[in-house]
Amino acid sequence: MEIGQNIKIAVDAIVFGYEGNKLNVLLVKQKFGIMKNQWALVGGFVKDDETLHAAVNRELKEEAGIKVSYLEQLYTFGDDVKRDPRFRVISVAYFALVNSTRLFLTADSDAEEAQWFPIKELPPLAYDHKDILQVAHKRLQSKLRYQPIGFDLLPIEFLFSDLENLYCTILEKEIDRRNFRKKMLSFGIIEETDNFSPRKSGRPAKLFRFKKEEYNKLSEEGFLFEISFA
Repeated sequence: MEIGQNIKIAVDAIVFGYEGNKLNVLLVKQKFGIMKNQWALVGGFVKDDETLHAAVNRELKEEAGIKVSYLEQLYTFGDDVKRDPRFRVISVAYFALVNSTRLFLTADSDAEEAQWFPIKELPPLAYDHKDILQVAHKRLQSKLRYQPIGFDLLPIEFLFSDLENLYCTILEKEIDRRNFRKKMLSFGIIEETDNFSPRKSGRPAKLFRFKKEEYNKLSEEGFLFEISFA
């Protein structure tokens, strides 16, 4: 039986950052083609000789000049056969959490600009990238409810209130801060340092840091992390 198929495979990266109590997403402005000057997620076509993971890492480097330590496969988008007006394209989307303050963006390849945008202040997006971003945002919110992720969004040392505010920002709800602090400390995945916040206003507060090895150990063993809301 002859199969008529002419499908292209692409990858897209939803990279979340956090700064100033705002959840941000990395976007690039298209340099060429029918979507020229429109903002889009980082992404592009997979080469014949590379894996999906290699392709998305290459696109991040080429279009935004960054490298991320961890990418999680999100979803495959292709139910809409006209999602790309040029031809039939199926996209495998990945998402990542990064400390955006430590990354220097440099647009290259087919990207005119690379920029962080607050997730609530997005420009119109090319293709179906708005839908892709919404799926990624919901996945992030869902994971945060049962797994204490998000430390990659913070500096190496942070105030506990910064961690609380991060959760409130992403979940878009006020959490029970007393219960949250008690539960987070009970897992032993963060520890208090001997350093104080450089902020001059108010009483000096101790800084905390994430204990990645302890977190990985608990993740392998399995543990329940439920968030209570105010």
